[in-house]
Amino acid sequence: METQGNKRRKTIFSFFKPREPTSTSEEHSPSNIDISNCNDQYSSKSQRVEIDVDSLERDPSIRIPIWQHPVNQRDEIRRAYIKMGPYQPIMPVYPRTESGQQYRRFQSSWFKQFSWLEYSPSKDAAFCFPCFLFENKKAHYPTFTTEGFKSWKRVNDGSRCSFLLHTGGPTSPHNNAVNSIDALMNLTQHIDKVMNVQTSEEVQKNRLRLMATIESIRWLSLQACAFRGHDESLSSNNCGNFIEMIRLIGRMNGSIDDVVLEKAPKNAKYTSPMIQKEILHIMANKVRNKIREEIGDAKFCILVDEAKDTSNKEQMAIVLRFVDVAGFLRERFFAIVHVTDTTALTLKKEISDVLDRNNLQISNMRGQGYDGASNMSGAWNGLQALFLRDCPYAYYVHCFAHRLQLALVVAAERETSIWLFFSKLTSIVNLVSASPKRHTELRSAQAIEIAHMVATGERETGRGCNQIGSLHRAGTTRWSSHFDSICSLIDMYKAVITVLESMVNEGSSNSLRGEASGSLIVMRSFDFIFILYVMHKIMGITDLLCRALQHKSLDILNAMDLVSSTKALLQTLREEGFDSLLMNVESVCTEYDIEIPNMNACYKGATGRSCQQKDSITFEHYYRVGIFKAAIDFQVTELNSRFNDGAVELLMLSSALEPKDNFKLFNAGLIYSLAEKFYPGDFTAQEMHYLRSQLEHYKCDVLCHESFQNISTISELCQRLVETNKSQNYNLIDRLIRLILTLPVSTATTELSFSAMKLIKTAIRNKIEEDFLADSMIVYIERELAENIDSDSIIDEFYSLKNRRAQLQ
Repeated sequence: METQGNKRRKTIFSFFKPREPTSTSEEHSPSNIDISNCNDQYSSKSQRVEIDVDSLERDPSIRIPIWQHPVNQRDEIRRAYIKMGPYQPIMPVYPRTESGQQYRRFQSSWFKQFSWLEYSPSKDAAFCFPCFLFENKKAHYPTFTTEGFKSWKRVNDGSRCSFLLHTGGPTSPHNNAVNSIDALMNLTQHIDKVMNVQTSEEVQKNRLRLMATIESIRWLSLQACAFRGHDESLSSNNCGNFIEMIRLIGRMNGSIDDVVLEKAPKNAKYTSPMIQKEILHIMANKVRNKIREEIGDAKFCILVDEAKDTSNKEQMAIVLRFVDVAGFLRERFFAIVHVTDTTALTLKKEISDVLDRNNLQISNMRGQGYDGASNMSGAWNGLQALFLRDCPYAYYVHCFAHRLQLALVVAAERETSIWLFFSKLTSIVNLVSASPKRHTELRSAQAIEIAHMVATGERETGRGCNQIGSLHRAGTTRWSSHFDSICSLIDMYKAVITVLESMVNEGSSNSLRGEASGSLIVMRSFDFIFILYVMHKIMGITDLLCRALQHKSLDILNAMDLVSSTKALLQTLREEGFDSLLMNVESVCTEYDIEIPNMNACYKGATGRSCQQKDSITFEHYYRVGIFKAAIDFQVTELNSRFNDGAVELLMLSSALEPKDNFKLFNAGLIYSLAEKFYPGDFTAQEMHYLRSQLEHYKCDVLCHESFQNISTISELCQRLVETNKSQNYNLIDRLIRLILTLPVSTATTELSFSAMKLIKTAIRNKIEEDFLADSMIVYIERELAENIDSDSIIDEFYSLKNRRAQLQ
């Protein structure tokens, strides 16, 4: 009996000793993945570690081996790496390695021979992508998975080539790993799908349901609308934009209505916030991939700016400027990144991470465009200096729009009378426009004035004419807004006078009546009218330059031409424009009964006392020299100071490529010097010899060709070379033209992206996640690319990302 009792008390541990948990040392994790529980392969589902696939390290020598990840997430990580593909950075020059008495280096051409090949810039070694994905703890080929291959001498060595030996026969570990990739991505053959196979009709219903979700997300993203509602329950009258959009699509199409929302399977409705974010992320990644394909192997420029969002977070926008295959200059919004601080080192790290994740090498950077802040433009420790250390050809150009803004602001502040004018102008606009009642009175007075002028024949009638407007406030960041404010006051001068007179007579308080009376006195003074029209003339000339700098397709040579023409027009106005301006001012003053001073009388400044008069001058001299010429001189001086790039050798040499005036400035010697001095890394010594020969043929062929006549910009020249296939004959000249076009002009595109950010991240949506914000912005801004994404490709990628309960293929 005792023996039988002992047998009953025996358990599994009587035969097998339980394994003691082994502690693993914490290894360096270059990605944002928590691998503290990686060895706990039997952890419950509640202990699942969320993987941020976007933060996976791409450098083969740094990334974590697959077997160190949680076992139930390895396939998801493998799929993420397969989507990104092998890490194959294209560098102009790879590091040299001493091999005996010779130096050898990695060759980018090997990527085409061996598609599985990867390269690690940090270790200067080659790796195998399939073997990395399916290696075990005991690797078959540690040289190609963990250690890295460096014996470049053994690559093109016939049958002894190390890459060929690694590939092996049909059943080699490498080819088994390649087959495993195909099997992993072929979801229809997975055992769970085979055992729970669905009919083709059910698959089509699943795809149709997901199609409705995709199109709803696409439309809402393109319109910068919120997805979710406050109450999305069945009893809610308004379930939010996303649910209501799907209902609308269902009402318009009965087939869709039968498979969505309440009629969909409970485990495959495709309406949860997580699904919405996944689909938007797929869509955004496809837009990024399209931009990356447009860039290809071309050189590019970065445009960077920072701004605070609604939640008071510092956001950095990154825009890429490049010339595509067809010769068109592009500026594409690429990323928005939250930065903890705006130091140059932090910004460089974040920009480098974005470029590295998308296989864009800093060595291919040929320009930097920022504002003039010290953290960006600093010659020693600024962002541009840090990138110049990595790539000496990434020339920095201070944003032309910021330069113009600074030039005009400083010029206005240096002349006291101009500064006082803008101060009074702002006060008048605020006084008249602040109250809804006064704003209504202003519109009524303007309507009466327009009706009277139409009746007397002073205004023409037609579609879009004689519209009632409002006074524009001058902004602090765009000088063109000052010009709009001046134009609106000139157009509505009589209506503003009417409103101010009404305020003087019927104001609700003494302070309001006094302020209106003071503004009325100012507006009826000759000084105010004279400066109003002086600034209208000056800013009308500079406004064209200000607006042109907002265009994405503007090249740096054309921008400098606009600066030169602006300065020339200002000089012409200074010499010849005073008399006609004075006649115009006097006619306005006569129309509104404003007292006109005698221009030949002696001008008395300050309080008018004789002891305060330094010089005996006339009113004509005061207005001509003291205000008119002084204002123009300050403007021209600031423009010369801010836009002094005409003396920079790079731009002087680049002007030899300009096609305006039938290639009047063409100079083969200057063009050769441009390539030799500023872009030696883009032309080999042999190509420099070929460049001389191409320039001679180019001079005899292109300069006289009828297809190249009457073009004025270097951007048009680049497009015409591609259209006529002459870019193949003159490939080196075409390369040089593209490098010049890549140089930045302004950061207007980054500021436009911040306008989009304000539409997407509002006060109500101020807790939006960073990834969701970035995805929403790139779909909204680059809408021409997002609209052309095929929905079926989104469904296929959505299905391949992870195991789905409903079959879509």
